[in-house]
Amino acid sequence: MLFGEATGRIDQAHDFDNPLDGVQIAHGGMQSAHQVNGYSACCQLGFGGGHVEPQLTHPWFAVFFGDVTAQKNQVTGFHKRHIRCSRRSHRGQDDVQFRQAVVNVHGSSLQFKGLHCNANFKGLRSDAQQNATQRLHSTGQLGRSKLTVNTKQKTRQHLDAVHRETNLIFAAKRSEQRGAWRVMLVGWIAGTAVQLQQSALWPLHELAVAACCCAVGILAIIRWPLTRKGSVWISGIGLLLLSASMAWSLVGLRAHVMLSDPMPSALEGRNLDVVGVVLAMPQRSESGLRFRFSIESALMNGQAVRVPQQVYLAWYGGAVSGVDGINAERTVAALQAGERWQWRVRLKAPHGHMNPGGFDYELWLWEQGLQATGYVRTGAHDPAPVRLTQTYLHPIEWARQSVRDAIVARFAMGQDGEAEAKLAGVVAALVTGDQSAIDRSDWDVFRATGVAHLMSISGLHITLFAWLAAALVGGLWRRSALWGWHWCLHWPAPQAALVGGVVLAAAYALFSGWGVPAQRTVWMLAMAGVLRLSGRIWPWPWIWTLALAVVIIFDPWALYQAGFWLSFIAVGVLFATSSPVMGSPEVVDEPVRYGAWRQWMHQFGWLEKFWSLMREQWVVTWALTPLSVLFFGQISVVGLLANLLAIPWVTLVVTPLAMGGVLWPGLWSLAVLALKPLQFMLGVMASWSWATAYVALPPLGLALIALLGGLLMAMPWPWKVRCLGIPLLLPALAWQVPRPLPGHFELLALDLGQGNAVLVRTAQHSLLYDTGPRYSVESDAGHRVVVPLLRRWNERLDTLLLSHRDSDHTGGAAAVMAMQPSASLLSSLEWGHPLLGSSMPLSANSKEPIRCSAGQSWTWDGVTFEVLHPLPQNYVEGARSNSLSCVLRISNARQTALLVGDIEAPQELALLNRAKGTDGLVPSLKADVLLVPHHGSKTSSTASFIDAVSPRWAWVQAGYRNRFGHPAAEVVARYQMRNIEVVDSAHCGAMQWRSNQAGVMQCERTTARRYWHHNAP
Repeated sequence: MLFGEATGRIDQAHDFDNPLDGVQIAHGGMQSAHQVNGYSACCQLGFGGGHVEPQLTHPWFAVFFGDVTAQKNQVTGFHKRHIRCSRRSHRGQDDVQFRQAVVNVHGSSLQFKGLHCNANFKGLRSDAQQNATQRLHSTGQLGRSKLTVNTKQKTRQHLDAVHRETNLIFAAKRSEQRGAWRVMLVGWIAGTAVQLQQSALWPLHELAVAACCCAVGILAIIRWPLTRKGSVWISGIGLLLLSASMAWSLVGLRAHVMLSDPMPSALEGRNLDVVGVVLAMPQRSESGLRFRFSIESALMNGQAVRVPQQVYLAWYGGAVSGVDGINAERTVAALQAGERWQWRVRLKAPHGHMNPGGFDYELWLWEQGLQATGYVRTGAHDPAPVRLTQTYLHPIEWARQSVRDAIVARFAMGQDGEAEAKLAGVVAALVTGDQSAIDRSDWDVFRATGVAHLMSISGLHITLFAWLAAALVGGLWRRSALWGWHWCLHWPAPQAALVGGVVLAAAYALFSGWGVPAQRTVWMLAMAGVLRLSGRIWPWPWIWTLALAVVIIFDPWALYQAGFWLSFIAVGVLFATSSPVMGSPEVVDEPVRYGAWRQWMHQFGWLEKFWSLMREQWVVTWALTPLSVLFFGQISVVGLLANLLAIPWVTLVVTPLAMGGVLWPGLWSLAVLALKPLQFMLGVMASWSWATAYVALPPLGLALIALLGGLLMAMPWPWKVRCLGIPLLLPALAWQVPRPLPGHFELLALDLGQGNAVLVRTAQHSLLYDTGPRYSVESDAGHRVVVPLLRRWNERLDTLLLSHRDSDHTGGAAAVMAMQPSASLLSSLEWGHPLLGSSMPLSANSKEPIRCSAGQSWTWDGVTFEVLHPLPQNYVEGARSNSLSCVLRISNARQTALLVGDIEAPQELALLNRAKGTDGLVPSLKADVLLVPHHGSKTSSTASFIDAVSPRWAWVQAGYRNRFGHPAAEVVARYQMRNIEVVDSAHCGAMQWRSNQAGVMQCERTTARRYWHHNAP
């Protein structure tokens, strides 16, 4: 049979069904018009061409997503047909053109990407005056349908049958495709999570080969899916594994790129003259400025050198001591994002503290793309910093800084002074996302009451802004005719409002710093908008999963952020537990479901809204409690009440006023005024002794089980089912960090820079030896390291021992003593020291602090503690603080540890003389673990003292590249000559040793190592 060229189009013309009125077929160019089931068609047939190309529009071809293209396996000659299908729906003024499905046909056989639908055309004749008769036999995989155009009634019946079968075929195919994408999303998330657990990266070429192989495998599974029974599971598992492997490989490749620009160790600590641009708005503190800086050129002694492009710099001002070599009185210039500066700096590789469960500073630098840290040199022999020009390369950061500085400056000289300035920091955080603007004491209150998520840019704020922006854009769009533009004729106002709201919300998220909660909200809003514009409906789990996948595609290491999980889990739980609006058509039995009291409450709109708010807060509280325990080791008991007051007040009052202040600064004053009563109420709640419950940080497995229990409690299921979540919560809440057995003890030397802090634990007691250094006026090791660790372990101190008054040993004492008011104090501090003031809780039962003195001893759980130094006569006026260091010996008669503080050679000699017996031996000083005197200074660790102690391990708590050069190379060599292993915190991180495993010592940098962590040379 010779086929010509045919083009047909069926358009929906009416909302009711019409019978087949007639078919007009023209030979060599005549036209045909017919109406079938409310769809009109116009077909022009011409003979003599090489193919037939009818264009059909019918709902049974407009299926789900995108274009459908299929082609028969064998195509010969010119016998080929192309059928294009589209659908047009006329509803009032709307004219929506749906997607087209393209099906390639050969002969009488149709193939829809592996789904066959055979069609035999038997006979084709035309008559301009009479109706034509056409027979079409159609056979599909889901059944067989015969279509014969003889009468109008039979035509309608057969078209309906074909409609149903074809719809099922396409639905099955599209469902399979959607399932493949969902499996790939889950695989990508899983592969990224696994990749972040690596301690070292695979070689670059191996990762590249693995990524290519995974891509080929994924394309093969999608293009040639298995069709045998049971093979769907095989294809799904294969696709899941390949997607996970591809994510693992690509994230590894990206990590290699980031590692390609390291800080050369030869340039660390050297004076470098650099020129570059300030990347982001500086963070101001009492000690100076911290900011991101992009280096354009670097010179050392006049020679060009290669350093990382992006670094994190500090410019210290005022009196700063004990901070990596910075001890000066300096004035800091005002910096603006986008400015180009020239100054002298000293850089070092990214290096942070590594403690069990502590903040990973190196990961934070890695996420920011910062490959070095350092500070600006402004000494007498250094060239003065020079501002070269304003580049405006970073307009968003410049705008953020301008707004933040305007808010801070407005309240800097207010009548209430410091109180208004602190609240201004909260307003600045709500507008610009600068959380550093909030005072640390305010953060403590917000965390204790569980409202910290409201005091920075969160998803709630982004959503509110999107709603306001959509309302504004929609109103302007509808009124555009007033200005002669008639925008509604080109694009409907609801769609313009939707797109405008999402775009402006994304701009606000960028302006606020593009944090993880903001990213999550923007992606979810964008997907909801796309689905609404395209007329599709997705189940919420896949919207949630897609948003999560998009966030980790851009920032894989966000999986380590607590805010990432808190944000996504909270939204997912609200999605899962939300119930339809009462009275909606799909929930006609709502009163029966909820009972008479809900029917009564439905009569009062405000009461129902209040109940909805209570329910959402209750759900989120239950669901996030396990995560709060996992990440922070605490539960805000007053969080439910505090959030009920704070969420509507901050969201509906404070935040709109704060954002409106950008247009009219007077609104900032109203925002500060609105914060005052809230701050007062939160302060009262935080002052309650039971406001916050601290629990030990559970292992990951128990935390996941507890999370399952919290989700079970939050679901809208019968209480008999919900109560099953309580047993799942209890193990995580009751878990305690394993303690030593009776008669044994353990030591944990914290990694906190240049200073000492050692936690000693027995079966039922704990002692803290020193509290670490003070880093700056507003920061110390107590707040940053020691107190968080004690809370994560739910540790109660019995005794706090401060070896001597130097700030690298007592810098964190105030924070520890405030957190542990019942701990007794033992120290060598002189009377009148600030830490001994009457306002500070010092010891149990209001006892006076005790001075450590040789001869003091006590026993805990079979472990003996002895003070060996100083003697009472050593407490004389003018004595050096190092000479008064308390020396503590800990022993269980089998293993011994010696903590010596900052004693120097004279004190070492005195200890030897007092310990030496008639046989010349010094058995009372022998130890398995020695805390190296004075951090390894040249003035300590004499050969005779080392020989007397003869430890197996010598611990050095010193900062990385500290200005004192601790530990000294000759001191380290002195220990190594005696086969004593020297371990320092810069290379090991936190050091842990147990007396029941005397031959094993754990380094936190080894047990918790990841590929982004710094390898100290």
